[in-house]
Amino acid sequence: MNESTKNISHWTFLTNHAHVLLCIAKNPEFRLRDIADVVGITERAVHRIVTDLAEAGFIDTTRDGRCNVYVMHPEKRLRHPIEAHRQVADLIRLIEGGGDND
Repeated sequence: MNESTKNISHWTFLTNHAHVLLCIAKNPEFRLRDIADVVGITERAVHRIVTDLAEAGFIDTTRDGRCNVYVMHPEKRLRHPIEAHRQVADLIRLIEGGGDND
C-alpha cells in the first residue's frame, strides 16, 4: 500500500443493498456466491439483502432447476425521502451509464 492510499477510508456512497441490486440488474442469474464476491460481503449477508429486497417488492425470486433467477422491478421508487422521487431504473442508469454524461 503506498502513502496515497494508506489513509483512504473504505466507505462508499452506495449501500450493500444498492450494490446487490445493481449486480442483479446486470445479471439476474448470478448466484449468491457470485454477488458476494463482486460486492465484497459474505454469502449470508447477500442472502439477507436479497430477502430484504424481495420482501420490499424490489425483486422477485424464481427457481430454475437448482438456481434462482431474479426479476427486478425497475419501476419501484427508492425508499429514502431524499431520493423517493426517483425509481430503481434511474439508479441503474446512473451507475451503469447510458446517460448524457458518460
